[in-house]
Amino acid sequence: MNVRLLGWCSVLWLGFTLAIPLVSQAADDKAPPAATDKKDAPAAAPAPDTKLPGYFSGTSDDPKKPTWPDPTGGAAGTWATPSGALDKDGKPAGDVPSDLKTGDLYDRITHNLFSINMVWCLIAGFLVMFMQAGFAMVETGLCRAKNAAHTMSMNFLVYPLGCIAFWAYGFALGWGNWNNGPVAPGWYSALGPGTAVLSSGAGLGPAYEKDAKSNDDLSKPTGAYKYGLIGTKGFFLNGIDDVSVMALFFFMMVFMDTTATIPTGAMAERWATKNFIIYGLWVALPYCIYANWVWGGGWLAQAGLNWKLGHGAVDFAGSGVVHAMGGIIGLVGACVLGARIGKYRDGRTIPIPAHHIPMVIAGTFILAFGWFGFNPGSTLAGTDLRISVVVVNTMLAGTAGALAALVTLYAKGLKPDPSMLCNGMLAGLVAITAPCAFVDSWAAVVIGGVAGLLVVFSVFFWDKLKIDDPVGAISVHGVNGLWGVLSVGIFANGKYGAGWNGVVRDDWVKATGSDGVRGILFGDASQLYAQALDCVVVIVFGVAMAYAWFKISNLITPIRVPKEVEIEGLDLPEMGAMGYPEFIVTSRN
Repeated sequence: MNVRLLGWCSVLWLGFTLAIPLVSQAADDKAPPAATDKKDAPAAAPAPDTKLPGYFSGTSDDPKKPTWPDPTGGAAGTWATPSGALDKDGKPAGDVPSDLKTGDLYDRITHNLFSINMVWCLIAGFLVMFMQAGFAMVETGLCRAKNAAHTMSMNFLVYPLGCIAFWAYGFALGWGNWNNGPVAPGWYSALGPGTAVLSSGAGLGPAYEKDAKSNDDLSKPTGAYKYGLIGTKGFFLNGIDDVSVMALFFFMMVFMDTTATIPTGAMAERWATKNFIIYGLWVALPYCIYANWVWGGGWLAQAGLNWKLGHGAVDFAGSGVVHAMGGIIGLVGACVLGARIGKYRDGRTIPIPAHHIPMVIAGTFILAFGWFGFNPGSTLAGTDLRISVVVVNTMLAGTAGALAALVTLYAKGLKPDPSMLCNGMLAGLVAITAPCAFVDSWAAVVIGGVAGLLVVFSVFFWDKLKIDDPVGAISVHGVNGLWGVLSVGIFANGKYGAGWNGVVRDDWVKATGSDGVRGILFGDASQLYAQALDCVVVIVFGVAMAYAWFKISNLITPIRVPKEVEIEGLDLPEMGAMGYPEFIVTSRN
């Protein structure tokens, strides 16, 4: 009783503490704020400078010499050697500032900005790729020793399988029309002009430029679709061999691989290897189609322009695109597979202990480290100073998730199970992934804290439904991915994201100086509607695609190992023993 009393007191204290900033912020922010007198109101954003060099718009300054694709990186000049500009006497000016014209200096500086952004994008991608080791360690440690090699191998194999699928068709479907996505006025790619080649897709109805005051269609088509569905350029990276595109491809590929690996945890210890292999080649299909709808200029991103729902679906780094999609696929796969032998019997849930908790904790820290590439890297720009806000919010949400899980366990009269604490931290990181750039630090703590509480109750909820998830992937990624998407529509503060998804609302610009993404607590209820629509779509689309695939793939090769293999353990029957031919056992499925 003392422990329970302590737990509930902690919950009440935490709730009271977190409620204070919520109440104060809600009281301070009304929407839309009344515009000040015209003479004092900030001016609307100026029209794009038509004299900017062509590399800002992705067009060539000389139509007879197309610049892109550019595999060399010299799209805006010659960069590895001194400037080719001429001084006032007609001699090579080199890099002497006093001898360079303004345009020449502009070119050199712009190239450096593109280079910084590209290097940042690649380094962030390296961190996300390293997260694969964290996922492998968490999932393997939470499974039984007899399945350790099989679980680790699934996490290993999903990387090359997913990469080939993304190269062959995924990138084209998700990002083939990226350059035509709805963007802020005056926008240009932070990675350089080469991304302009991503300009082909399929959809419904032509899109037109919008009037800033009324949001009505003008008579100028943008070249995109009103309701974008898929991209159609870049299969096998054919015809888009540009340095900017290569950086975008790499970064987005490691994101997709995160989605691909999530179901390996929910379906562990009974998933047949052959069925898993063809899954690895398929998973890019649902991921990239949905990614196009949110990140590639598709119809969910356009919900702000088409239906005046805030800034459309906003998901900064993928709570929905990456995590909710992976969790939903894992949920469907776990349902189709059924529970592990002995997990539920005699009306009881029988605990199946993890075999290596230290591995789980180490893997969690690797994931938390990699998340600093996952979220801040999604700026795609090392020159975007908002990176520091994203970093701090990411850290706070992860730590709040772990502590909230701790308090929740005590409140339920349970001991602080380390695996649940790790899942609490990961749940906080998943939840903050969508709103990390748009919220204040107090909101990051609230979002992470709610995630830590949700993950505990969610794990017990799925167990009551007899849906066997050995590592808690459905709760961590699926449930809290959805929570993260919704939280944008609640806590976004309007300080960032001006012009996001092409939405610029004149009344907000006049009243606040910009039109950043803001949630219902800061006056824009329509953004919450957009986020709720996004949640419904990912659930319906993810369930439909995954259920159809797992049923079809089961006809190709069985999805579940035979009973005797599961009892023995999957390591030898499914994977063999490297280096010991006498112990290699042929798979019996």
